[in-house]
Amino acid sequence: MSSGPRNWWRNAVIYQVYPRSFADANGDGTGDLAGVRSRLPYLARLGVDALWFTPWYRSPQNDGGYDVADYRDIDPVLGTVEDAEALIAEALEMGIRTIVDIVPNHVSSEHEWFAEALAAAPGDPARDRFWFRDGRGESGELPPTEWTSSFSGPAWSRLDDGQWYLHLFAPEQPDLNWSHPDVVAEHEAVLRFWYDRGVAGVRIDSASMLVKDPDLPEVGDHEPGGHPHNDRDGVHDIYRRWRKIADSYAQPRVLVGEVWLPEADRFARYLRDDEMHMAFNFDFMTRGWDAETLRESIETTLATHRDVGAPPTWVLSNHDITRPVTRYGRRDSSFSFETKRFGTPTDLERGARRARAAALLTAALPGVLYVYQGDELGLPEVEDLPAEVREDPMHHRSGGVDPGRDGCRVPLPWTSGGKAFGFGGPPWLPQPADWGRYAVESQLADPDSTLSLYRRVIGLRRELRDADFAWIPTDPQVLAFRRGEDLTCVVNFGDAPAALPDHAEALIASARLEDGRLPGDAAVWLRTRPSHQ
Repeated sequence: MSSGPRNWWRNAVIYQVYPRSFADANGDGTGDLAGVRSRLPYLARLGVDALWFTPWYRSPQNDGGYDVADYRDIDPVLGTVEDAEALIAEALEMGIRTIVDIVPNHVSSEHEWFAEALAAAPGDPARDRFWFRDGRGESGELPPTEWTSSFSGPAWSRLDDGQWYLHLFAPEQPDLNWSHPDVVAEHEAVLRFWYDRGVAGVRIDSASMLVKDPDLPEVGDHEPGGHPHNDRDGVHDIYRRWRKIADSYAQPRVLVGEVWLPEADRFARYLRDDEMHMAFNFDFMTRGWDAETLRESIETTLATHRDVGAPPTWVLSNHDITRPVTRYGRRDSSFSFETKRFGTPTDLERGARRARAAALLTAALPGVLYVYQGDELGLPEVEDLPAEVREDPMHHRSGGVDPGRDGCRVPLPWTSGGKAFGFGGPPWLPQPADWGRYAVESQLADPDSTLSLYRRVIGLRRELRDADFAWIPTDPQVLAFRRGEDLTCVVNFGDAPAALPDHAEALIASARLEDGRLPGDAAVWLRTRPSHQ
């Protein structure tokens, strides 16, 4: 990896690539690494500093690649290890670094370790890398605990030999036992495998869930302040070891955590200077379109990160979350996995206005900006996918009650017409008939498009970097803050146009100003001028 600023990540714009849905080079209907390589000029023109790839490893795809069968191999549908190496190198030549996903909580049920465990008898050491237990009840017919899966239903599945195994997600994703030395050593070796191939860092899936209470108590029966399968103190020892590996490289690698925790102090522990470099800010992402609640989230986020010296992260969506255009178009625009999304009325026009304003808001905040592929095009959630094409286990394990996450994973439109709107072959998830209206091709030619807005705001954002942050007093329906000496961001959450500061020049706005006033559901960046000009 070429040398560069050691702290490049502290103010980076990081673009999330869901490979199956980005670009399909070989025409089989599934995106691949060659497709990403062909679109690197687009990403460079967008102005991003790094790409984060969701898992590209060999996998049976029972959970979108988060069921990893082999960490040292690329899934054949996506390409080869050589393709990955070429992609990493070509992107770096354009100034774009690569971050890859690591899934340490579990592996695929097709992983060689689990195959070995299934072939072994109860009590065999081959099962010690996982959580195999006898059941409760007279004949062991009840699961060892009442723990539930994140994908609905029980967190235990029973084998023909009578034992049960733990899976906090789908049955095809057995949880690893992190007290086993093989598990520790293997993941450290996998980190080095990809670091040696030039990746700039790793994003750690379900980062707080690795360590379990070996007594497997029921939720609520454990010690105060702890949890039997989440955010246990022992998990920090794992990341301290990983940080030492990351820091051992001439250009230190970066650790990014997926940490869903409601307690700010518990969250901050993952960001101490000998653990992770950053973690996703899910609190901000799941808040609704409301000035008061978003200000509260921003203030909490800045204070939490300031205390540990880590950069905050700002993200509007990812491959698990309803797209902003759809989410912000609902009466209740907050998000939670418990909120069922079928049949919720959506005003897409209003959602699109708010999503554009949210893009300016997040880009103006200090720290790291993440952009999920397609959000820069203003794509809405695809809510009318037929049941027979849906693949997400969240949908299937809920009996169809939860619509799942497929709606934000529909392949991107690159051209306004033609086969699969320029994506490639017939896409693995069907694109809506009007998908061409969002195509890259047409948006690049439109200076008022959402893509043009993203390109301009990412370019302007580079001027901010380490600029200080300060709130500006405003009406309750308006958020305004200053970055550095002369840049101000104003966001109007109300319906009525809002007055803007005097002696200010609009640099970029999410909607046209009305006689020098900011319309509702809009945002603007202003360059303030001395009053004598």
